[in-house]
Amino acid sequence: MHIHLSPRHLVLTAAIHSYVANKISHLEEMTEQILAAHVVLLHDETRTKKYVIKVHLAIPGPDIYAEDAEDDLYAAIDKVSTKLARLLRKRKTKIQERKKHISQLAKESSKRGYGRR
Repeated sequence: MHIHLSPRHLVLTAAIHSYVANKISHLEEMTEQILAAHVVLLHDETRTKKYVIKVHLAIPGPDIYAEDAEDDLYAAIDKVSTKLARLLRKRKTKIQERKKHISQLAKESSKRGYGRR
């Protein structure tokens, strides 16, 4: 998976880079389908919550996007990674339920004799 970091009005240190990479790689353990991640780190002194983190995960199908703002950069990264984990679990459950529903429909139609002559 390719991780692209874009700092805005913020110095990207090795510690920040490794922390973000660690959090995103943890998401990759949940699903192997993540193709790339684009992480934007914003620092804005005029806002009440100074750090804004935006993450875009490229996956097959609709992409996943999450955003969060906090006073602490690391807390914002933690919150956005939690949101992404929740969205990935929701996506996985939806796919599993859909497969289960399709297999149930196929089983019911074979019991009723549809498609047989």
